[in-house]
Amino acid sequence: MMNFNYQNPTHIVFGQDRLQELDQLVPANAKVLVLYGGGSVKKFGTLEKVLAGLGNREVFEFSGIEPNPTFNTLMKAVEIVRAENIDFLLAVGGGSVMDGTKFVAAAAPYEGDEVDLLKAGFAGAPITSAIPLGTVATLPATGSEMNMGAVISHDIGKLPVMSPLLYPQFSILDPSLTFTLPPVQIANGVVDAFVHVLEQYVTYPVDARIQDRMAEGILQTLIEVGPVTLAEPDNYDARANLMWSATSALNGYIGVGVPQDWGTHMIGHELTDLFGLDHAQSLAVVLPSLWKLRKDKKRAKLVQYAERVWDIREGSDDEKVDLAIEKTRDFFESLGVKTRLSQYGVEHNQIENVIKALEAHGMTALSETGDQDLNTSREILEDAYAA
Repeated sequence: MMNFNYQNPTHIVFGQDRLQELDQLVPANAKVLVLYGGGSVKKFGTLEKVLAGLGNREVFEFSGIEPNPTFNTLMKAVEIVRAENIDFLLAVGGGSVMDGTKFVAAAAPYEGDEVDLLKAGFAGAPITSAIPLGTVATLPATGSEMNMGAVISHDIGKLPVMSPLLYPQFSILDPSLTFTLPPVQIANGVVDAFVHVLEQYVTYPVDARIQDRMAEGILQTLIEVGPVTLAEPDNYDARANLMWSATSALNGYIGVGVPQDWGTHMIGHELTDLFGLDHAQSLAVVLPSLWKLRKDKKRAKLVQYAERVWDIREGSDDEKVDLAIEKTRDFFESLGVKTRLSQYGVEHNQIENVIKALEAHGMTALSETGDQDLNTSREILEDAYAA
């Protein structure tokens, strides 16, 4: 196991009817900006409950944060924060709203060109201060409610913003708030959480037994409850397990002391940026093909994944790996998430545009060992395209 530091300061408030505790979580004298996306939080009454929970505080609203939140939209929220001297941000929505709110938290006190916060990327954004924030999660998927990262869309690409200052102070996770989500968003959430785990788990062994078994438990839970949440939208227990799985997939715990890949995400971000695929759809397209092309590099963990997650006990190691990849693809498909690039209307000759984008964004040495070059990424996309 590798050396690591771990600290997660986010206070999780989990369970039904926890929104009524909002007044105890936000500082009493705070001037609050509530940020959200489209009209669903209004339509289903979540926003009304949030505003009631904030009591007599001075509250402003900012709506319209898109899926894959954009720099230009978020800068409008930054202007409100600066003009009104906002000192607390509350994200109400899914991962995109939370990610966008984190960027606003970092950008509002920043005195330079806010684009620099994006250009710094994984090297560490130059964030020395941030406005405190909390979240009310309405979509189980990204884990943004309990981590310090965000991904923001800009003309220069989809880029990360990361800082320990961006951990939410608290996150309210009420599974019943997700009952009204359309099936496609639930399916996407299951796939998103599933791949988050796999990016940290299917790399190479370092004898991290606790991390491995926690990862395997999350994967098995998602396999169990994913179909149930689609078939039974009001099943609280299934939705609660899905929600906590999504949070646990990316709150840092299973990723400490182990190598991580994230190559699927980096290619997937380009597919979303260029062709408009949902984030989870892009992951479902890339992952099986990436494993197929790189199974020799990931063999030991793929065999472990086959045996422990899918209970594949018979056959050679090669046969176990191939069947595990097939079962993973079938699982995504069973949720209604297509796994071939051609199924999303992308033309074959557009693959080269993805490679050019990867090169432009410096994504030329991906994988847990940095040996996935552009030629390998091209082969992965070629395989992912096939019908």
